[in-house]
Amino acid sequence: MNKIVKKILIGVGILFGIVAIFGGYFFYKFSSETGKMTPVPTGQISEHGYAIKDEFANMYLIKDSLGYIAIDAGKDLKVIETEMQKLNINPDEVIAIFLTHSDMDHVAGIPLFKNAKLYMAKNEVKMLNGEKQKIPGYNNSISRNDYILLDDQQNVEIGKHKIHCILTEGHTSGSMCYQVNEKNLFTGDILSLHDGKLGHSVKFFDLDHDMTTKSISKITNLPNVEVILTSHWGVSKDYKNAVKDWKE
Repeated sequence: MNKIVKKILIGVGILFGIVAIFGGYFFYKFSSETGKMTPVPTGQISEHGYAIKDEFANMYLIKDSLGYIAIDAGKDLKVIETEMQKLNINPDEVIAIFLTHSDMDHVAGIPLFKNAKLYMAKNEVKMLNGEKQKIPGYNNSISRNDYILLDDQQNVEIGKHKIHCILTEGHTSGSMCYQVNEKNLFTGDILSLHDGKLGHSVKFFDLDHDMTTKSISKITNLPNVEVILTSHWGVSKDYKNAVKDWKE
């Protein structure tokens, strides 16, 4: 065999080996970390609030006289559709989606909500256009480009509900928390809950773990918040107790 061809084949083999090792590690770590997560089961969690469980993730629905507001849109469209049927909620009644960020397990159900306006943080566009990437060569993507961009500390009113937007970058460039009607805080992936206490995010999934940790401190002294609703670690109905021991 020609020496040049042999060298090429050896090089290709080494490259494939490196990719296989990296891929194996990634999927092992992914499965290990998601297996620890504790989302709440699908069901009604408050007078106007509903959780939908999609494997290791939660999305949430807030009922209004005009329809429903969704916080995130789940990991699998078919699972979201099935879980909503259990709640007797028609996807066509969802009038707005507020994305905490654009990772794949938060955006898959967007096409299901045909009548919904789509909102996300202005900084999150960096995850879609490739300016920021968690994995080299891989951009986040969503099925629509008619999204409405939100600024830090912006307030939005949907029906009778007031949504206060808090930029908490780190997990992604535009991770955003939503303080709804003052007392409910939807945190996405920026933190975990353990025995009712705030914990760190999962470093493996963060764009910038140190920045995520700093961002948590932005939401530990919010007036009037009572309930914390995370995407992967359940719900705490005792905000003051959850945040009181937090340290960066």
